[in-house]
Amino acid sequence: MRELVGNCSKCGKNVYCEDGFLNGYYENKQLYCNDCYENAEDQDK
Repeated sequence: MRELVGNCSKCGKNVYCEDGFLNGYYENKQLYCNDCYENAEDQDK
């Protein structure tokens, strides 16, 4: 089952919940797609 959760706060891409797992990240009351979250982590290093 695939359900739309919302849009990425950074790029606007759709973020889905698939079979009970969020395909993205929710942090500091913001929703991020995997790509934007991983790029932000890489820049922090």
